[in-house]
Amino acid sequence: MAETLRVLLVGGPMYDPLYGRIGEFEERTGVRVERAVSRDHPDLNARIAREFGSGEAAYDLISTHTKYAPGQRRWLTPLDGDLTPEELAPFAERTLELARMDGALYGLPRNLDVKLLHYRTDLIERPPETWEELLEKATHLRSGGVYGFAFPGKESGLFGHFFELHAMYGGRTFREEGSPAPRINDEAGRRALGILVELYWRAAPEETPDWHYDEVAACFREGRAAMSTDWPGGFHLYEGEGSRVRDRYGLALYPEGPAGRYVYAGCHSFAIPRTVRDREAAVELLRFLTSRDSQAHEARFGTLPARLDALGDARAEAPPGSLVERRWALLEETQRHALIPPKHENYPAVEEVIWRGLREALLGRRSVEEALARTEEAARRAAEGER
Repeated sequence: MAETLRVLLVGGPMYDPLYGRIGEFEERTGVRVERAVSRDHPDLNARIAREFGSGEAAYDLISTHTKYAPGQRRWLTPLDGDLTPEELAPFAERTLELARMDGALYGLPRNLDVKLLHYRTDLIERPPETWEELLEKATHLRSGGVYGFAFPGKESGLFGHFFELHAMYGGRTFREEGSPAPRINDEAGRRALGILVELYWRAAPEETPDWHYDEVAACFREGRAAMSTDWPGGFHLYEGEGSRVRDRYGLALYPEGPAGRYVYAGCHSFAIPRTVRDREAAVELLRFLTSRDSQAHEARFGTLPARLDALGDARAEAPPGSLVERRWALLEETQRHALIPPKHENYPAVEEVIWRGLREALLGRRSVEEALARTEEAARRAAEGER
């Protein structure tokens, strides 16, 4: 085996706990793991595009995501010849399906990301069941230093909230897998963006257009928001000593729209790029990072494991009747019935164009109608690879 493996990983409070286990792999195999960690997924994606696109990359394993992998496919290698059916059997079928492209497995799932509604039990007796009800409650609850609803106002966070709301009002941003132009300038898009604009002006923090997921989560944990949404991996921060809402917040399914409940989601995964130098060692690290023990370890910090055996371990540790037990049930129900993963071969470029266009309406620089019309045309060009 190689003496050293170079890996490129996504960083942040939802991801970092796993990397503390890498020392165990190094001790067991004698292989040193040289880590390059990006601060978040937008930074990671930009780095992958820049370094692999220029030929500078020299990595043996990288973090990716099922929504970004189609755009990175030319730099990745299929894993089907490296892993046996028995090794793949513990993974939930849906996670493997998301990680496949044209039938080939291009990443091994790390965890499944689906969001839940977080709400303050000392301010809200019953969580809202529809987005109109959420807007009404959030508007009513905004007072002083407490905001009614906190959400990301840029990057994948803003895109994701629009993407799921668009579906809940009957739209589909991507009609099918592949490269068709996105469609957002329709009645569903107008209602979805309209809700976000109203939430910003009537219920959210002024800083929203500059906030991504971490800032939103911190706002809720600090007791400055009555409601928010978040991914599973940050759960340990809500329960930690630094959380001002510990013991006075609850979790619920997303509110529904007229067309049902849909949650923007996907799978974090690890992939082996074409630049791999020692494939055998890289596959061993891949197995270690996605093992039952590794995924059970991450689950203790909140992530929803891609492996069913690790999920079973996590659920068995939850005290009966606890918020932790309820949380696992809500996450499973969401991933079974409400998952709506975006997939497009030019996804990063399309996402970038759409969130920037939507943000113009959020900031009041364009009307909802004008923002959607301009953004759909720009997204069409991005989808087709035009500049």
